[in-house]
Amino acid sequence: MGKTVAEKIFDSHFVDNPSGDIHVISLDAVFCHEITTPVAINDLVSRNKDRVFDPDKIKAVIDHVTPAKDSKTAMQGKILRDWAQRHNIRDFFDIGRNGVCHAIFPEKGFVRPGHTVIMGDSHTCTHGAFCAFAAGVGSTDLEVGILKGVCAFHYPSTIKINIVGKMPAGVYAKDVILSIIGRLGVNGATNKVIEFTGPAVDAMGMEARMTLCNMAIEAGGTCGICYPDMTTVEYLWEFIKDKYPTKEKAFEEFKKFSPDPDAEYHDVIEHDISRLEPVVTFGFKPDQVKPVKEMEKTKVDQVYIGSCTNGRIEDLRIAAQVLKGNKISDSVRGIISPATPKVFRMAMDEGILKIFMDAGFCVTNPTCGACLGMSNGVLAEGEVCASTTNRNFNGRMGKGGMVHLMSPATAAASAISGHITNSSLYRAGKEL
Repeated sequence: MGKTVAEKIFDSHFVDNPSGDIHVISLDAVFCHEITTPVAINDLVSRNKDRVFDPDKIKAVIDHVTPAKDSKTAMQGKILRDWAQRHNIRDFFDIGRNGVCHAIFPEKGFVRPGHTVIMGDSHTCTHGAFCAFAAGVGSTDLEVGILKGVCAFHYPSTIKINIVGKMPAGVYAKDVILSIIGRLGVNGATNKVIEFTGPAVDAMGMEARMTLCNMAIEAGGTCGICYPDMTTVEYLWEFIKDKYPTKEKAFEEFKKFSPDPDAEYHDVIEHDISRLEPVVTFGFKPDQVKPVKEMEKTKVDQVYIGSCTNGRIEDLRIAAQVLKGNKISDSVRGIISPATPKVFRMAMDEGILKIFMDAGFCVTNPTCGACLGMSNGVLAEGEVCASTTNRNFNGRMGKGGMVHLMSPATAAASAISGHITNSSLYRAGKEL
């Protein structure tokens, strides 16, 4: 019987099968940030187990509240900083070199096809875009991973989603994944891996694929996975060129993690996007999705463009195309947070930040702060935010606030009009 991607990765990393379908697998990387990791660090210290299994396989960043906003967040940063120093964790990204974890770690080439990755963050599933098994875990599993380099999971069951059809103009990866979540529901993929495949995925760049996989968790998925191809190789080439003589050889090695033709799936779904329109969430669940046209004229107080979902250079370019030559509404606060220093520099060099600033946006440093209502864009009670982030839970960006999830293009158009708006109304800086 053939195997799915996750089954192949699990079998290649097998350590133990202590009971039933529980498998202990070895880890290629443990990612850490300053919100969840200090809890694990302090517990390990209290148990006299302040050790790491391999400092070269641990990657750490301060990204959720950066710079620190108060004494508590400063201490969280200090705990992570001191820990990284005493264990010689070289890949630690402190203030000034830091970026949003699920953007900076792929950018640094830390994820490869066939890898296993854990992090104390639910959107670790982002890294499955590289054909890796990457999952968010709790503090106990994170501790074990840091100490022993292993983690226990149920043997994976997989849903395969075949995305067909050409992506219509004005529709982006964010619209695609929101439409999929709307179809599956927030519990539709619980404890499942989602394989994203099909011609529409083949046509996507790595940044769009990361957007897809990033939100697999919003349908309950453990991990979202895309198959490796030459697009994957091209993205990673600067990091792997000394290991493989040619790009073709690298692809030949990576494709062994693609699923077998006779792999068995929990479900196989065909998702046709050929007639998909830009979509937006309503309510407080990410599966509550409507076409933008049904939400037009919904007033917004803040527009936020950034996060591990849509803060990469491709996302900023898309938004800038809509914003160029326009001013945002006087009733709107516009905030943009490039996801990494590299993205920030590229946006600055390309004149994108100038477009945002000319339009009236506030440009912040790379941070996760606004996404989970911790800093740099928290909502007041009763306020509404048009956001390119990944969650619209009640109070997610601030107690009593409402969040509508959408693509960078829709967010930019909404900033100009002051209400939820289809980006097709704006082209080359001219309102039609």
